Amino acid sequence: MKQMKKYEKDIIDEDLYEEIDEEELYELVEEARQDALQKEKERKQDKKPKSPFPKWMFWLIALALMFHVVALLPQTFSIPAVDFLMTSAKLSQQEDIKTYKEAIVVIETEESKGTGFAMNADGDILTNYHVIEGNNTVTVAFPEEGLFTGEVVETYPEIDLAVLHVDGNNLPYLPLAKTFLYKPNEKIYFIGNPLKFQGIANEGTIIDYVGVKSKDLPVVMLDAPVYRGNSGSPVIDENGEVIGVVFATMHHKEEGRVGLFIPIDYYYDEKNR
Repeated sequence: MKQMKKYEKDIIDEDLYEEIDEEELYELVEEARQDALQKEKERKQDKKPKSPFPKWMFWLIALALMFHVVALLPQTFSIPAVDFLMTSAKLSQQEDIKTYKEAIVVIETEESKGTGFAMNADGDILTNYHVIEGNNTVTVAFPEEGLFTGEVVETYPEIDLAVLHVDGNNLPYLPLAKTFLYKPNEKIYFIGNPLKFQGIANEGTIIDYVGVKSKDLPVVMLDAPVYRGNSGSPVIDENGEVIGVVFATMHHKEEGRVGLFIPIDYYYDEKNR
């Protein structure tokens, strides 16, 4: 792991896990859709024919325009929420991503929903402590294996990690990397359950370590679209191994909005104390 040095500690967003909620996302999408349709309507009105032509020709053109607008609609939206859904749809066609997604679980309590992932075939699941805080048992849902009751067996509040256990055999899982080796601009994948969606795959790059006031040790910044519900998402390197766990977002004074993850080494250090 990169040699530790002193980092100026930045403040994580007050809401910690996301600055846009589910209702805002859908409102933004709907506003963008209506705006695109209105612009297309105005464009067609500005192009009124100078001489009359058969009605069947008018409806043929109108139908063609409608299909054209629908086809281009996703590309018309510039909001990041739509971009990350389009990226997920593309990534999810890859065989390795399909395999990774089988190990990603939805973790639900009465108060919250988050992400976790199986780290072995015996039913041990890693997630954030804040996702399960205050609960001894939670509901765990695998995409293919169904629902389980997860028992909280280990908690590490200092690094915002926790381990759950479900009774299962030969469960799909993601292997943990032996260590996190810092590589600037390294490409990574992460998969989680942001907003009202499940099993959303996305990609990004590693920026650098950063200090935050809620942690004694520096965490790692990601240039990636992290949203509420991504808490507990595994950060996966190009070898298919988990190098860390997403836990928050932050507005960095130089990098702008970034995702944050706990390096996997911190889990090993706490577990072996």
